[in-house]
Amino acid sequence: MSDPNTRPDFDADTAAGAAPADTAAEPAAEAAPDAAAPADSEQVAKLEAEIARLKDQLLRSAADMENTRRRAQRDREDAIKYAVAGFAKELLPVADNLRRALEAVPADGREKDEILKSLAVGVEATERQLLAAFDRGGIKKLEPLNEVFDPNFHQVMFEIENTGKPAGTVVQVLQAGYTLNGRLLREAMVGVAKAGPDAAQHIDTKA
Repeated sequence: MSDPNTRPDFDADTAAGAAPADTAAEPAAEAAPDAAAPADSEQVAKLEAEIARLKDQLLRSAADMENTRRRAQRDREDAIKYAVAGFAKELLPVADNLRRALEAVPADGREKDEILKSLAVGVEATERQLLAAFDRGGIKKLEPLNEVFDPNFHQVMFEIENTGKPAGTVVQVLQAGYTLNGRLLREAMVGVAKAGPDAAQHIDTKA
């Protein structure tokens, strides 16, 4: 085996300085990850903030879409429920006239006149059929007699004194009112009991 010191290409100074050079490089290599750590943390924080923003935006968009869907569904339901409102209003005078015809027949006239009795029975049957058709379509007749005046469904035409009823009680119905699926279709025109001279309240006939 040859002596390394005798090899022409062997440099003792290089061999002696190689180890310290390698040793000095190691701390530099270890310091690189530590220097990059703050930059990585900042980037992660930015990404997390962006994800949170996008998530919030997505949730808001989903909520807006759901609200729009519900609103559209409600509008469709209302359109179906109240589509017959115009047609129903056209039929209300028919119901009024049938009722007026029956009220015009004197009570004793039915007993004395068979023709008048048959006519009244036929009109009553027609009225029942019409009201039954109304009921199937969600149209309800308001019967406010002896009820407390309600400005949402009644229109006061006059007040009547000395009725023996509490002030504001409906004592006369001039024209029946109707609702369509709970929504006012036509107000009932009524007369109400007037408050006595000692009463503090007074019903506004323009309500």
